[in-house]
Amino acid sequence: MAEITAPFAQPRVVTDLAECDFYHTMDIPGFGPVTGAWDLRDDPDAYLGNVDFDGKRVLEIGTASGYLCFHMESRGAEVVAYDLNENYDWDVVPFAGQDSDAFQAERKTHIRRLNNGFWLNHRAHNSQAKMVYGTVYDIPSGIGMVDISTLCSMLLHLRDPFLALQNAARLTRETIIVAELMWQHPLVVRLLSRLRSPYMAFLPDFRSGQPNETWWLFSPEVMQQYLGVLGFEKSRIVYHHQIYQGKKQALYTIVATRTKG
Repeated sequence: MAEITAPFAQPRVVTDLAECDFYHTMDIPGFGPVTGAWDLRDDPDAYLGNVDFDGKRVLEIGTASGYLCFHMESRGAEVVAYDLNENYDWDVVPFAGQDSDAFQAERKTHIRRLNNGFWLNHRAHNSQAKMVYGTVYDIPSGIGMVDISTLCSMLLHLRDPFLALQNAARLTRETIIVAELMWQHPLVVRLLSRLRSPYMAFLPDFRSGQPNETWWLFSPEVMQQYLGVLGFEKSRIVYHHQIYQGKKQALYTIVATRTKG
């Protein structure tokens, strides 16, 4: 494979769990189990759409502390991880009257600790994965083309999810994998089941001032429409459950294949 020049991050040497945050619960060689909000260990393959990663070059957008990165690598992928570092702002909902700057500062501390968690994991797994830092709104073309891009449980946190998908699509030859939350409240599920068209919901509520870091919930159909517009017209949906903060959470994963250039 030809050498690809890109703004790859210099690996950090991180050896202390106390310097890290973890988005996923995982077992780290030499350190043992760590706890995160999500636990995908029962079925990570369903979360990733049961895709065969062997021999594929993958762009993982939103790697956090790296659980899925190293899982895909164990399945034979060459992974380029992509995420924020503390030099970039989180897409905070700008509620009027709230101190967004203070929340942004807290987010940047958390982001640095997540980055530390990735590098501790990277070293512990003897990983060959590369890291690039930046925003989803300006993914550098220097990464080069990939076979597969993944955007898992991260589009809901973006002001402009379509632009993020568009930026991923321009670097993706074959497949885009998107995992997102399902609606869970029974009354909402019953109401939305009557709708025949794709839908999405804007979550920030000015009355409560929450949530301040989550923007959207998407139906699978609207995500398929997004992907189809971008030339990934053939898709399938995998429904599954994962553990979030100790409770079962319903999700869907869309595996979309490029049909147009």
